[in-house]
Amino acid sequence: MNIAGIPIESRAFLAPMSGVTDIVMRRIAARRGAGIVVSEMVASDEFVRGNEEARIRAEGEGVSPHVVQLAGCDPHWLGEAARLAEANGAAVVDINMGCPAKKVTGGWAGSALMRDLDHAVTLIEAAVAAVKVPVTVKMRLGWDDASRNAPELARRAVAAGARMITVHGRTRQQFYKGKADWRAIAAVRAAGDFPLVANGDVHDAEDARTCLEHSGADFVMVGRAALGRPWLVGEIGAALDGREPERLTRPEKLALACEHYEELLALMGVAHGVRHARKHLAAYADEAVAEGCEPDPERRRILLTSEDPRQVMGALRGLLSNECSRAAA
Repeated sequence: MNIAGIPIESRAFLAPMSGVTDIVMRRIAARRGAGIVVSEMVASDEFVRGNEEARIRAEGEGVSPHVVQLAGCDPHWLGEAARLAEANGAAVVDINMGCPAKKVTGGWAGSALMRDLDHAVTLIEAAVAAVKVPVTVKMRLGWDDASRNAPELARRAVAAGARMITVHGRTRQQFYKGKADWRAIAAVRAAGDFPLVANGDVHDAEDARTCLEHSGADFVMVGRAALGRPWLVGEIGAALDGREPERLTRPEKLALACEHYEELLALMGVAHGVRHARKHLAAYADEAVAEGCEPDPERRRILLTSEDPRQVMGALRGLLSNECSRAAA
């Protein structure tokens, strides 16, 4: 398997999620077998101007292939950002045409671009002209049910030079409500012979198989289900390949959660890192409870409120340790 000549070892990818898929999570997911891991969405103009947060979002050390997702509505800034991403080691540049957030669509970026396909194509052309690495596009089914134009955008994107298309099976107006429509992605599959990724509501290997069957896609992309379980993507990929997934033990999961926390503090500094990490820590704790660990409200409170890394680490170890496990019979 490959994308524009770049080898891909698994058909399950980690979706880009703003504020979630930091470089540490991506390293863990990649190490655990994810085929592709995509950066958080990076604002093109901020990245080019040297914004520190944008730089951290685009970080890719220790990840291969390194995929940077860019957002923007200005061809100049998008092209310059693509050029900078390539210079900093990106093997693939992905263009965000699917984010539903109001602060993004209000600036005519993200899924708002699906309301003006001519302009969307100019952005793709600008990125393709700026770099030698492959350019890919992520989109939704359309802006709303009355304008499900993903097949047309996909055709035009590929004609403009895009090498892979990812479709989230919802419209922008759905945000994340309802159920992703995998069958609707099949209309994009019918639009041409190009690598196609289906995204939305893939929680396990059974979902992934059904998604591929209904959509006709070549790959699946796992998003929110991987929060607190960055190893999940690799497990799904192994199952799709007919291999028995390597299941982690509780101590191994604890080690990865601790690694995630400590490396975020090193990357972002303590003040920012402890806050950014909280969504991850809460998700790791929820995963432990789902697997049979005893809930501990006080330790969970510490995870979500403490500014002291040592106190947080102690609570995390307590929540995820073998001693708390009550594995289901």
